[in-house]
Amino acid sequence: MQLIHLPPEMQACASAWQQAGLKIAFVPTMGNLHAGHLSLVEKAMTVADRVVVSIFVNPLQFNERSDFEIYPRTLDSDLQQLADYRVDAIFAPAEAELYPQGREALTRVEVPTLSTMLEGESRPGHFLGVTTVVAKLFHLIQPQVAVFGEKDFQQLLVVRQMVADLNFPIEIIGLPTRREADGLAMSSRNAWLTPTDRQKAPALYRCLQALRDKIRAEENDFEQLESLARDELTREGMSVEYLSVRSARDLELPQPDDELVIVAAVRLGQIRLIDNLRV
Repeated sequence: MQLIHLPPEMQACASAWQQAGLKIAFVPTMGNLHAGHLSLVEKAMTVADRVVVSIFVNPLQFNERSDFEIYPRTLDSDLQQLADYRVDAIFAPAEAELYPQGREALTRVEVPTLSTMLEGESRPGHFLGVTTVVAKLFHLIQPQVAVFGEKDFQQLLVVRQMVADLNFPIEIIGLPTRREADGLAMSSRNAWLTPTDRQKAPALYRCLQALRDKIRAEENDFEQLESLARDELTREGMSVEYLSVRSARDLELPQPDDELVIVAAVRLGQIRLIDNLRV
């Protein structure tokens, strides 16, 4: 397992693998790894000859500087966890190496429309930061496959759209959300919940399940169902940023025969939680 910090070294390593005819799978992360991340690594191991995991806390996708500054940097622990897997390279660049000209003058990659609704409306510029760093990492690592989690459902759609629009020769694989035993979606931010809020947090998933079951029972007044679900989450002590039934294809308001997904973002205490559930 190589630990690579410099972009030219990562690019040279990937080019050598490509010339040898080896297939590369890539798992992008911001570190502070948990079982959800590791399930992506396990999938990557099954679809390629070489596996690369990136660990980079990307400042471009944070709306609040304080949030970026306190985000856990746990490289040593992450490396220990990855040592048990067949990971060929860990790419962990410094910001100055990945963005040598600084953030302000940086060329950026934008996926319009899809990046500005829901999560994009709550966090302006967030997806602009995601697509910019992911495009850069794709160029450096040259994967044929990249694996993402469906917990960040909108992010997965945004990346797929970018790949299609820019003709990246990369297959994007999305894996189902990994959950704790009580249903809470695994996230690095869960560790920041107070004990009391951690007990309340699974109510978000339960609420999504109840809404899904009502839709399956052919209740189709989505606005009323969404309103009732928001009221329930408020009673559970959560501040709802959005909760909406959308088309799973493009997150637009659903049309007849669309596959559906319920997407939600709430604040519980000081912590922001997101989740989604396919119908």
